[in-house]
Amino acid sequence: MLWATIGVVALGFFITLEIAARHYGLPGPMTNQVKEVIFAPKSGPLLYASMALMMVVLTWRERFIAAGVAIGIDIAFFLVRWAVDAKMMFGNGALWVILGYAVIAVTRRTGRERVLLLKAVGLGLLLVAGRKTGDTWLLITSKTRPAVLDQYVAVADHALGNPSWLAGRIVKATGTIGDHVLDYVYIQLAVAAVLVALYQLRNVAAERRFPSHHLVRTFLVIGLLGPGIYMIFPVVGPIFAYGADGGHWAVADLWPNTPTPIITPHDMPFDEITPRNCMPSLHTAWATAIFIHSRKGPRILRFGGAFWLIATLGATLGFGYHYGTDIIAGVVFTLTIEAALRAQERGWDRAGIQLVAYGATVFAAYLVSYRYLPMEMAEHPWVFGPLLILAMISVIYGYVRTTKLWEPKTAPARQPEPQPELV
Repeated sequence: MLWATIGVVALGFFITLEIAARHYGLPGPMTNQVKEVIFAPKSGPLLYASMALMMVVLTWRERFIAAGVAIGIDIAFFLVRWAVDAKMMFGNGALWVILGYAVIAVTRRTGRERVLLLKAVGLGLLLVAGRKTGDTWLLITSKTRPAVLDQYVAVADHALGNPSWLAGRIVKATGTIGDHVLDYVYIQLAVAAVLVALYQLRNVAAERRFPSHHLVRTFLVIGLLGPGIYMIFPVVGPIFAYGADGGHWAVADLWPNTPTPIITPHDMPFDEITPRNCMPSLHTAWATAIFIHSRKGPRILRFGGAFWLIATLGATLGFGYHYGTDIIAGVVFTLTIEAALRAQERGWDRAGIQLVAYGATVFAAYLVSYRYLPMEMAEHPWVFGPLLILAMISVIYGYVRTTKLWEPKTAPARQPEPQPELV
């Protein structure tokens, strides 16, 4: 019943977004997904990562067959596109395999095996649908929020020392190598998440069940709730509001060389194309989730999670996509969601309720202070800067402390009682 309810709600949500996108004359997430059955996908790696998620319930023999079929289909599509000089991109084969296993689940499996395979197919399709849904949400933010609050956030960012301006100059100094590495990390965030999720789901085929909590759940909830905050607090980012990419809509061409002046901020109109997708930084939120879930993996996975978080922070700030205030809000946003999901998994208790309430309060306080206290924050950076950081650290500390209490305690091994010496 739970999965059926989730499916119905998700379908209704996708239909609503499809209607909203059609209202603005563009295809919605469902249309874009159906098109990728035949036409060149937007992201081939994402489709193969989604197929990998689906294959966690298969045997190794079935996995090799599925991968071979996907590659064979992609080769056929490649030859046809090459012959007609169409846009080249792989990934159709992976989507065909996912859909094929949905048919197999309905027609060839029964009972728990059918449910397990359908869950796996749904997991893979949800990852792809999440990307399409996000694109539609960004379109809606640009069309429905003509005014942005960048001036407020930029002034408040003085309390943190304008980290985006500093990171922008550092990335620029690294040249093309640093730019390409950070750009790849930024774009392939979902692929990194799948690698961590595959480790967490490595025993599904043997145990014939999914774990009660894993990274994909957190990833999807972040993507579901985050755009709602975009609608409440629309911000386009320093490279658009204060950089050359903003064109004549920008306040001035200041990023990354000249910090913004400390003057009374105002709402500012902006174009109907640029997404209002800064507050909070969802890339930071997702990278934080990857870092959290990689902590219990092997050393290489832990190093990878830490690298992806650091590189994502460098990209979001260094490319001028986010302010420092967005970053710390994204961290608190993720920890609150992760705490809520873990509390729901194990049963709500006092510690879980307090942690979620505290995280939500800190996040709300961030938004309120950025909107109504930016001048005070900029004029007293040595007061408000540490306060902002300490608030984030307090949520981190609360999360670590509470989740440690939730960890199952292992009883010490019993020592054999000493036996009297036989004479």
